[in-house]
Amino acid sequence: MKKLIPAIVALVIVALMALGYHHSGQHPEEASEPLNVKATLFGHLGDAYGWEVPFNHSTRIPLPVIVRDHAGSWHVFSSDRVTAGATYDRFKIVSDPDSELSGKIVEVLGDGREVRPWDLSITKNVACIFIAALIVIAVVMSLRRWYDREGMKAPRGGRGFVELIVDFVYFDTIRPIMGKHAPRFAPYLLTAFFMILTLNLLGLIVIFPGGANVTGNISVTMVLALCTFALTTFNGTREYWKEIFWPEVPVWLKCPVPLMPFIEFLGIFTKPLALMIRLFANMMSGHMVVIVLVTFIFLFAQMFGTAVGGMTVVFSMAFSLFMLLLDTLISFIQAYVFTLLSALFISMALVEPHHVSE
Repeated sequence: MKKLIPAIVALVIVALMALGYHHSGQHPEEASEPLNVKATLFGHLGDAYGWEVPFNHSTRIPLPVIVRDHAGSWHVFSSDRVTAGATYDRFKIVSDPDSELSGKIVEVLGDGREVRPWDLSITKNVACIFIAALIVIAVVMSLRRWYDREGMKAPRGGRGFVELIVDFVYFDTIRPIMGKHAPRFAPYLLTAFFMILTLNLLGLIVIFPGGANVTGNISVTMVLALCTFALTTFNGTREYWKEIFWPEVPVWLKCPVPLMPFIEFLGIFTKPLALMIRLFANMMSGHMVVIVLVTFIFLFAQMFGTAVGGMTVVFSMAFSLFMLLLDTLISFIQAYVFTLLSALFISMALVEPHHVSE
């Protein structure tokens, strides 16, 4: 019985998440219309100007819209002024799912043309990044206050778990790879690890403050990869750049045919590209699989009737629960892999001159 209760609770949670995923892509007035799988899928995975509340699509948490029009004037207003197709001060959100600007805010000019303004709005993804940053700061400061108060006494509970993760990432990953340079780059690497982990876990929660697919957004992963790229490039030693532009290979591979320097130079950019694509693809695919599995319930109910849809619930919920548990594990793995590869790439740029003994 003790083992059965957690399983029942987990199934209930997944069922609630299923309803949340379903209602996140369907308005109450559209309940009788066929389910638009594409709109539901990309509506959940994409960014938005408000935080929709599951189980009640008409209620949403508005976020500030900050735009600059074509005349150079800045406008700041709440996103609830442009929801449900409304227009405010010549701005509106494109609702056509087939448009390239679907879900984006546009300015309607005098001749009827719709153009994209400079958009610095606090969208759902941006707000989730702020929330994740506050969570990471609160967790780290809580651990710091413990050591200020208790000295070197080992913490327990949540603080002990955080300390265990820090010890594992630093002493078993960063320091063995970077050696004497570990204390210098550990703040960035540990911050990247906990930020990615927090964003990944928040993305698995369908209700506020979760539900934002931040690490499944290639723009976010690109910025993270560029941070590692900048640290790698600006901290590269003389020997590192020598191995790129004049590697130790036969001369004919360097001059007159600069084959190896070209390959090595290309490798400077493929490393951050791999970081960006790896994190984005893994987190996006995990979210997509869960949403598709949940969508099967409502899709089969519309195609074959309520009875068939009810029979599909058991299988969809079981696979969704499995995928959510797997995504939780992947959230840790992808944060760790990003940190591991970043430490590896930075350490490769800190290479020292090779000394050959007699």
